[in-house]
Amino acid sequence: MLSTDDLAAVWLTVKLAGLTTVLLLALGTPVAWWLARTPSKLKGLVGSVVTLPLVLPPAVLGFYLLVLMGPQGPVGRLTQALGLGLLPFTFAGLVVASCLYSMPFVVQPLQQAFAAIGRAPMEAAATLRASPLDAFFTVALPLARPGFITAAVLGFAHTVGEFGVVLMIGGNIPGKTQVLSMAIYNHVEAMEYTNAHWLAGGMLVFSFAVLLLLNSRGWNRRG
Repeated sequence: MLSTDDLAAVWLTVKLAGLTTVLLLALGTPVAWWLARTPSKLKGLVGSVVTLPLVLPPAVLGFYLLVLMGPQGPVGRLTQALGLGLLPFTFAGLVVASCLYSMPFVVQPLQQAFAAIGRAPMEAAATLRASPLDAFFTVALPLARPGFITAAVLGFAHTVGEFGVVLMIGGNIPGKTQVLSMAIYNHVEAMEYTNAHWLAGGMLVFSFAVLLLLNSRGWNRRG
């Protein structure tokens, strides 16, 4: 059965994944909209920065985030000057790292959904005297609903499975920064395979459910 520390790790993981997903949907939507519609020459550069975590080893990303947010890093100095302390080995630090690491899994589905809309619906809304902001909320967002569902599911699931970035930024502090992947690692290291099976099995079921949801057709229809 699950111990108190295991349950704490489950709750911390769910909280981290939920908060990361909400923040990424809020921050990633304007980025995805810009990438889908801009003719700017900077599109390739911005798109490459957004998708960099897809090919960058998590330990490398975690290392540079640790340097940036450490006491000698620019971000670390800023947070200390603001009285916020240092972000490494805190839940806030995990949220920042998770947002950066899971960003492409949210931005890319949104960008593809916005690009699939085309310009005709927005131009039609403009002829009806809808402002760009009104057209975005009343036309673009409803049409991009499948993309938002995909982005939310992928962003949440990817954050749940994080290990390397979490290890570098959060360490392994029970009840504070110890997430599911770290709890499984601890049990395996201690040869507590029964406990590891409980957690790993839950992750396996969750992962299969995510794939089943993404591959189902009922929710992916526009309407």
